[in-house]
Amino acid sequence: METIPTPDGKTVRLLYGRKGMLLRVPESAAVLAGRHVEPIENPRQAVAQALADPVGCAPLAELIAARKPASVAVTISDITRPVPNRVFLPPLLEALRAAAVADSQMVIIIGTGMHRPSTAREREALVGGEIQSRVEVIDHVAADPATLVRVSDDPPVSVNRRFAQADFRIVTGYIEPHFMAGFSGGRKGVCPALVDLATIQRFHGYQSLADPRADNGILEGNPCHEIALAVARAVGVDFLFNVAITRDRRLAGIYCGELEAAHLAGCRDVAEWTSSDIDPAAPAFDLVITNGGGYPLDATFYQTVKGMCTALPALAAGSTLLIVSECSEQLGSKAFTELMLRYDNDWRTFLADIEADQDRTGLDQWELQMQARVLARIGLQKLWFAGDGIAPEMQKHIAVTPLLGEGDAQTRAQRAVDEYLAAHPAARVAVIPDGPYTLLRLGR
Repeated sequence: METIPTPDGKTVRLLYGRKGMLLRVPESAAVLAGRHVEPIENPRQAVAQALADPVGCAPLAELIAARKPASVAVTISDITRPVPNRVFLPPLLEALRAAAVADSQMVIIIGTGMHRPSTAREREALVGGEIQSRVEVIDHVAADPATLVRVSDDPPVSVNRRFAQADFRIVTGYIEPHFMAGFSGGRKGVCPALVDLATIQRFHGYQSLADPRADNGILEGNPCHEIALAVARAVGVDFLFNVAITRDRRLAGIYCGELEAAHLAGCRDVAEWTSSDIDPAAPAFDLVITNGGGYPLDATFYQTVKGMCTALPALAAGSTLLIVSECSEQLGSKAFTELMLRYDNDWRTFLADIEADQDRTGLDQWELQMQARVLARIGLQKLWFAGDGIAPEMQKHIAVTPLLGEGDAQTRAQRAVDEYLAAHPAARVAVIPDGPYTLLRLGR
């Protein structure tokens, strides 16, 4: 995190696209960020050590030797997550080869959930050319029944066939605070990453997200967490390989072993590292400035909603939230774009409609439902948005107050901050430099 003193305040670097964004704020502004974590010095050695001493199960080599699998499936996150696959995949695959699993027996499955398929350039970024030349790499396709297999009838759940039918199943990914499921990683590498549309819709259904426990940092009683965990248990995960990362996206921790035990160990560390405490006597700020998480997360407005929801503990009815997000791929999916245009800022009617028709979960409606949490708290007029990837006219229809006018997003955002402070010189201001990668909590 970069904070630079200036004669009239301080400048804070926020995540924005690939390069970041500098905004000048008052010296008194609170910077809400987790603590600095040192990266692992020797990632390859750390991976080998973690595989040999996992949490809650025997070492990977012993598990493979006992099972003698004819096929091994390894899942990875898609391009929307900044997972350092190219750091840990080579030593992980080497460990499998050392345990007598040939490249031809392996498949790497990109857990797309309902996101679009990966492009050739994205696969290169995800795993690199050397791995692709040796190991089959495929996308999960939730909408193609031929690629799925039923693993549960009550409720009905279908999962990626290649994963479910593999003799040994490894789930990888990384752990961060998650605005619906409490934390990412663990069971989310199966659900929603590898499941069918109906299961994804149930995971994101109206009732699940209407529960206040479907929130950052909460696992106990969280319906999203419980649904995903039940699916992962039904499929069966033989080995988990999760990581935590630093602000510059290097390895900070490795959590591998039994699905639930290893994931919980990682969640405990990530909660400690990413948390920023707010004074419980005065939790709300007048102006909160945050972001969509930088590339690749802020490539779409769909993912930008995570940054909005992360700020909720710092917001009250009179607060203003400014979120900056590049949105180089605009709103996101066709379904999400059509949903936003159909309701055209009328989020109250949207909520009434989905509450009245809870048996049907429209594709991507969950993201607008989560955005509505922020809108219900502060109102559309106080949810400010600055981004360069969405056409100005489109920004007027996506349930935000767009900061339009002359200049790029940084210029427009800075102008809005300066004008707000000129009108409210005593305002309490907070900045969340790491956006959705931060866990805000009331001080203990």
